[in-house]
Amino acid sequence: MNYWLVKSEPDVWSIDQQAQAGAKGTMWDGVRNYQAANNLKKMSKGDLCFFYHSNIGKEIVGIIEVIKTSFIDPTDPLKRFVAVQMKFKEKLAKPITLESIKKTKELKDLSLIKQSRLSVMPIDPKSWKILCKMGKL
Repeated sequence: MNYWLVKSEPDVWSIDQQAQAGAKGTMWDGVRNYQAANNLKKMSKGDLCFFYHSNIGKEIVGIIEVIKTSFIDPTDPLKRFVAVQMKFKEKLAKPITLESIKKTKELKDLSLIKQSRLSVMPIDPKSWKILCKMGKL
């Protein structure tokens, strides 16, 4: 299993909307950065992703699961980019702010800090465990 972090602006798509989508989940589409799209292509069914509210909040708020691997993003008229299907797993008991992540020395190499504009990024297993603990999971 691999771990990821995906970002969404909560006024566009929030963790609560993801939860309301139920077991069928929703398509994670609209990614137009090649590095982020390549990360989507690497996702496997069953991989877990932290759901990060970007711009407003700037915090990890939940966990979602990949339920269908990459396919051509139907919102891309040129058919160059991919989407995946994701379903809600759980909300964090305590959201993890970007500020608290930056203050945690063991997380200094996270892509979230080093490549802050990237919308889909891998999370190593050690960092995943640290973040789960910070989120009271």
